[in-house]
Amino acid sequence: MNQPAETKLSRPAIWALILTGAASFMAALDNLVVTTALPAIRADLGGGLEDLEWTVNAYTLTFAVLLMFGSALGDRFGRRRLFIAGLVVFTGASAAGAMSSGIDQLIAARAVQGVGAAIMMPLSLTLLTAAVPAARRGVALGIYGAVSGLAVATGPLVGGSITEHISWQWIFWLNVPIGLAVIPLSRLRLAESTAPNSRLDIPGTLLISGGLFGIVYGLVTANIHGWTNATVLTSLIGGGVLIAGFVGHGFRSANAMLPMRLFRDRGFFGINIASLMMYLGMFGSIFLLSQFLQGVVGYSPAEAGLRMLPWTGMAVIVAPIGGVLSDRIGGRPVVVAGLALQAIGLGWFAMILSTDLSYAAQLPALVLSGIGMSLFFAPAGNLLMSTVTAADQGKASGANNALREVGGALGVAVLASVFSAQGGYETPQAFTDGTVPALWIGAVVLAVASALALLLPGKAEIAESQAQAPAEEASAPAPAPAPAAAPAPTPVRVG
Repeated sequence: MNQPAETKLSRPAIWALILTGAASFMAALDNLVVTTALPAIRADLGGGLEDLEWTVNAYTLTFAVLLMFGSALGDRFGRRRLFIAGLVVFTGASAAGAMSSGIDQLIAARAVQGVGAAIMMPLSLTLLTAAVPAARRGVALGIYGAVSGLAVATGPLVGGSITEHISWQWIFWLNVPIGLAVIPLSRLRLAESTAPNSRLDIPGTLLISGGLFGIVYGLVTANIHGWTNATVLTSLIGGGVLIAGFVGHGFRSANAMLPMRLFRDRGFFGINIASLMMYLGMFGSIFLLSQFLQGVVGYSPAEAGLRMLPWTGMAVIVAPIGGVLSDRIGGRPVVVAGLALQAIGLGWFAMILSTDLSYAAQLPALVLSGIGMSLFFAPAGNLLMSTVTAADQGKASGANNALREVGGALGVAVLASVFSAQGGYETPQAFTDGTVPALWIGAVVLAVASALALLLPGKAEIAESQAQAPAEEASAPAPAPAPAAAPAPTPVRVG
């Protein structure tokens, strides 16, 4: 039987998927692509250990801090317009990074890359959601999730392979032709839109940007200076205070960047908490296991990345399937299963890890982890967007991306701290001793996330709430007319 026409992806939807997927791939890839190139960068540009860490962290910091601001700018001034602006900034900064002649220049270029990624990443999800009909959104977001997940997970493999066979500069040059192709096509193929009556929330922007800066800066420097360092503690406490202020502002302000009313929906609250916990367990575990394969087993960076593919590359196959399943049976069971399988995979690793562990023994854990991670991506995005109105989708995307970045930074910081307390880099046995308890913590976090995901709304409940929303809007009383002396509000064009 032929598929109903309204459920097929239109040509604009296909273009939106291609263009937003390409932008998402570049932004997600650059989260980890530099990690395996650090020895070559140090040999070429010099710099100490802290300089090398900031080559990675400068991107993470600006990316996480400006995500919500980037989505707010898109809502106010045009999502396509700001998406293209983010692409321009990211592509230019990639070229600047490739041409860097000193470590300070490279760190600065990485920070600017993060600015561009923070603008284009949340808007890519908003633009794609707007272009795809609800009946096919799970499939589209499954493909989008596969691309994003593959980019995040294979960053070390791509970086290691390019560095080993060409040069470290090409991990940045790689972005330039993609960006130059996507920029004009986005102008021609993506529809422009804004959020109705959107205005910039200056107090909220300052509070969340400062708060995220404090939290992420504290997390990424905790393993350099220690958790009890005065600067680390000040950053974490100060960031927490500012975020608490942002939450209070979200309850009080009628024009809040992130209205706290959104968290009254248990679906919105639940999928955001699940995303934070997923990235905490996943990022921290990949960070340690990729080093285990190199430092203990003895693989080169490229060889280690290749052997991680049963985990990291599974997104290409499984994430689209997860999208189809979420369309048919709802996102909740797929998210629950994905988180549970990821937890089982990490627990399996923790049970079998040893200095003489064979690759064949690792395969079941790698495959389970890969299936679990991949099943999470598509339904998570679909569940998130199904809990908010079209006007709030930019805010929802920005908030979810920010929480995922904080979760990733928290995962690396916490699991690395457990690793340092229980082991170290001195010998293969010391590294294994530190990695095992860290993996158990990652597994427990993911198991708790899976249990909490059972509380997410089911398919029927989401469909009912979406059907009620238009009726409630239609039956809502019209706003009181403005006084005669007051100027009429300027309409915001949506197109």
